[in-house]
Order: sequence, then structure tokens, then C-alpha cells
Amino acid sequence: MDYFERFAIPHPSPAIYASMVAIVFTVIALIFVLTYFKLWGYLWREWLTTVDHKKIGIMYLISAIVMLFRGGADAIMMRAQMAVPNNSLLDAQHYNEIFTTHGTVMIIFMAMPFIMAFMNFIVPLQIGARDVAFPRLNALSFWLFFMGAMLLNISFVIGGSPDAGWTNYFPLADNEFSPSVGTNYYLFALQISGIGTLMTGINMIVTILRMRAPGMTLMKMPMFTWSAFIANVIIVFAFPVLTVALTMGTFDRLFATKFFTTTDGGMDMLWANFFWVWGHPEVYILILPAFGIYSEIISTFSKRNLYGYKSMVGSMVIISFLSFLVWTHHFFTMGQGALTNSIFSITTMAIAVPTGVKIFNWLFTLWKGNIEFTTPMLYSMLFIPTFTIGGVTGVMLGMSAADYQYHNTMFLVAHFHMVIIPGVVFAMLAGLHYYWPKMFGFMLNEKIGKITAWVIAIGTLLTFMPMFFSGLDGQARRMYTYTESTGFGIWNMISFIGAIGFTIGFMLIVYNVYYSIRYSPRNIGMDPWDARTLEWATPNPVPFYNFAKQPHVNSVETFWDSKNNEHELFPEPYEDIHMPSNSGMPFILACIFFAWGFSFVFSMWIPAILSTIGIFICMALRSLEKDPGYYVTVKEIKETEKKLRGVQ
Repeated sequence: MDYFERFAIPHPSPAIYASMVAIVFTVIALIFVLTYFKLWGYLWREWLTTVDHKKIGIMYLISAIVMLFRGGADAIMMRAQMAVPNNSLLDAQHYNEIFTTHGTVMIIFMAMPFIMAFMNFIVPLQIGARDVAFPRLNALSFWLFFMGAMLLNISFVIGGSPDAGWTNYFPLADNEFSPSVGTNYYLFALQISGIGTLMTGINMIVTILRMRAPGMTLMKMPMFTWSAFIANVIIVFAFPVLTVALTMGTFDRLFATKFFTTTDGGMDMLWANFFWVWGHPEVYILILPAFGIYSEIISTFSKRNLYGYKSMVGSMVIISFLSFLVWTHHFFTMGQGALTNSIFSITTMAIAVPTGVKIFNWLFTLWKGNIEFTTPMLYSMLFIPTFTIGGVTGVMLGMSAADYQYHNTMFLVAHFHMVIIPGVVFAMLAGLHYYWPKMFGFMLNEKIGKITAWVIAIGTLLTFMPMFFSGLDGQARRMYTYTESTGFGIWNMISFIGAIGFTIGFMLIVYNVYYSIRYSPRNIGMDPWDARTLEWATPNPVPFYNFAKQPHVNSVETFWDSKNNEHELFPEPYEDIHMPSNSGMPFILACIFFAWGFSFVFSMWIPAILSTIGIFICMALRSLEKDPGYYVTVKEIKETEKKLRGVQ
């Protein structure tokens, strides 16, 4: 019995018990459905073993949406707890766990896979490639991310959730102050998913540099591909820092080292430095691809080429460089001295300049454009003013003297969300509507989509604008309750109402998907938006080999030129196409990584050793495997193209 007690929740509640029951019934229901409809073989052949970048992108997308609702549930509970003074909906411990998992889920397991979904699906199509450079590595990247997400999400029903904040500051996250296994879950979940993300970074860089279509020079790449390339360069430089920090934190907790303590040669500020050397570039890993999506959408629906292409590329390069020079602004209040604060204050404000360049480029693209207000375009238009609020308040926080007033208040929480939600979430929803027909062969309903965009935008302002005022009035972040005499009640109630609006907006997205699956027409053509870039030169949905013929590129907007300037996009004859074979090894290896992480979380050394051996065996088997792939014949290509284009 003592063995099983280690898996018990240290702070149980009726909500957690209800979650346990719900998880059990959900698993039983899934097993029943897969068995009754005989879908186990289909699931294995088409999804669990796939190396197709498009299917991997869709799996990232589904995971991101599920995690959006998972993290959103935490947000609603936080806003409900803070809606009125002296509320007892959550106690202090549960509140700590909820805001920790909310931040971790939303940044690592929602925003990141949303970005990866579009990178995986769109980049090979935009550059005219059949797949990514390393298809099996790409599959392993997804499954490692997925297993990391699952490892974190079982923590609240097995062993307890992390409670040291999403930044997991040591020594707060050490055994003395966080004695449950929750922080172990955090360390291993992020480690496993981070390894997958690093693999994606390397894979995407090689794909973009080595697999572009003939004629596509670097300065003829679409803007989303440029943004993905720069974001993945940041990944390759930033994520190893996180890997090292997580490893050191693991050693402190499991093996009693002293990296992050003030005794025995440790340094309590070391974790904060490591975390934000990764953490602030991470913001731009999320934001830059979002900027790329906005660039594609604004150009398409303005019916104009993107204004200032070279300055857009240059500004992203500058942003990527400066993103590594601003990390210390996250701890201006921690006593590193006036000179250091001044240097990082200057770099923080400097990074606003190339970001402002991009805003003006989009505005100049809109100027004199023949603007069409589709749902993706509406999200893009709503992004500009709301993101500007977040950006301006970021400059305020960048002034180190003023930051002493703002930093540990709700003002900072409002700023962060007013950057990430318009800058990333709006972009992902815009991209979801824009690329949905390319992914699934039909469009989401425009009327429902536009209503949803307005509901979410209003919900954003209602939720976070009051936090600026309560923060300036002195409301500290991370407080789980407050007294009526503080005067914070009205602001927090408005925020709660805004959060309800958010919830309605995301439920409308679910309804839109349901409605569109049932009623949207399927004969939409291959180019329903009259788009400009190469991914729209394929049928909807895209065949597994992407392009029947190798495209030839002559400009940034090659597809537009082929429609309007008589550019011959596919001059070559049909040829057999070589494709990679499916493989179950990435999924199996990721499952072993899950067992490895779970074993270390609970210090179960024999399973940990066995799973470590299993990991090396899988890598050895893959190294010895000979798989030449397979060829799609010209006859098969012609039949597939006739079938797909015949229904366009």
C-alpha cells in the first residue's frame, strides 16, 4: 500500500475527483468507439505511424486546440476566484497549482503546437517541397511534444500539479518549498517536449535551406516561410539553454545538488537567468510566425503585394538578434544594479523599433488596397490596435525605474496577455480560418467566424484592460484573494465577465467547426481566397505528394504571377515521385520517453533504467534500419490529380 500512496494527490478536491471519473469514462468511450467501428487499424496506419508533414501539422493543430480548452478552464477558475473579494472557491494551494499549469499549458502546450501546426503544414507547400527534410524526425518531434503534454496533464490526478509558477523559479521550486512531485512533472514534461521542439527547429532550417523549388532564392521566399525560418533559428539557439536549466533543476530535486541555492556554491539567480535567456526569445518564437501569417493574410485580402518586403525580412532578423539581449528586464526588481538595468532597458525599448516597422508595413499594404473583410482579415485588423496596446505598455515596463512600480502587479499580467493573445492567438485563429480549406477541403462558415472574432476581441479587452487599472492601483499578481477595502472588486468582476465572453467565443469556434462539417460546400476550388503564394497551387485537400509536378518560381508571389502574368508554374512533365515510408518507431520511442519521464518523476529507478535502455535500443534499431521508401508512378499521379481536380 505504501507504494501506491506516492501517487496520491496531496491536495485533493471534489473537482479533482470529478476529473478522475471523467478521464476514466473518456478513455473507456474512446476504446469502445475505436473497437466498435473497427478503427484501430486505420488509426495506426493513417495517423500513429504517419510521416506526412500535413497530417503531423493537423495533429499539432488538434493538440493545440485541446490544450487551449485545458488552459482556458484554468483561466476561468482563476477569474472566478478573483471575481469578488474574500472568495473561497479555491484555496491558496489550488490557486498556485492552477496559475502554474495555466501558464505552462498555454505557452508550451498550446501556443507552441499551434505555431508548429502551421509550420509543418504550410512551409513545405510554400517552398514547393514534397515533405520536410527528415520526415521520421518530424514525426518523432510531434510525438515527443504530445507525450510531454500528456505527462504534465496527468499530474493533477496522479501525484499533484506543479505549484511554483510557470517560470518555476528556484529555490521556490526546490524540494524544501515544493515537496510534492508536481515540479518533477514540470521538469520532465518540458524536457521531453523541448527535445521534440529542438528537433523541429533543425528539421525546418534544413528543409527551408535545402528543399526550395527551382528559382526560389532566399529573397523570393514567402513571408511566412521567412518568419518560420527565423523562429527556428531562435529555437536552435534558445532551447538548449532550457534543456540545461531543466537538467540542473532535475539534479537539484532528485540528487540533492545545489545549483540554485545560496549554499555550497550555488546561485539563486542562476535559474532566473537561464529561464529568461530561453524565455524571452520564446516570445518571438511564437510572435514571428504569427507575424508571417498576418503578412500572408493582409496581402491576400488587400489584393496587393506586401509593402516593404526587404524591410520586413530585415526587421525580423533584427528582432531575432535583439531577443537574446533583453532577458534581464524580467528581473529589474531583483537588484542587479543601475548599469545593468540601464543597458537592458535600452535593448528592450530598441526591440520595439523593428516591431513598429512591421506594423507600418502592414498599414501601407492596406493603404489604397482593395480590402476584402473575410474572417481571417477581420482577425488581422483587430490584431493591430489591440497588439499596439500590449506593445506600448511593454515599452513602459522596459523603463527600469518605472518597472519597480509595475512589475509585480496585474499591470504586467495585462501587458503580457495583450501581447500574446492578439499577437499569437488572433493569428492562429486567422490562420485556422485561412488554411482550413487547404487542410480539410471545405471552408469554415464566414458569418459565424466574424461574430466569433468580435466576441473574442471584446472579451480580450474586457478581460485585460481592467487589469492595467487594478495593477496601477497596487493589485499584486499571484494573489489568490483580496479584501473589499482594496477597491479591486469592480476591476476583477469586469475581467471575469470578459473571461466569460472569451469562453463563449471559443465555444462558437467549436460550433463553427460542427456547422461547417455538416453544411459547408465541398466544391470550393483549389484557390477559394484568390491567394498569392505557392501552397494554393495544390488541390484541396492536398494530395500526400503535395505537387504532381515540380513548380518553378520566378517571384515572391509565384502563384499570383501564374494566374495574372502568364508565368508557367509547372513547365516540367510528370515524373515518378519518391516518398518516405510510414514508421511506427517515432510513436513507440515517444511512448518509452513518456515511461522514462514518469519513472523519474516518482524516482522509480528500475523502470527509469529499463526505459533508458529502451530508448537507446530504439535509436540503434533505427540506425541499422534500411528503408528506401517508395515511388508513386506517373499513372497513379495522373489518376489522383484527375480525381482531386475533377471535384474542384
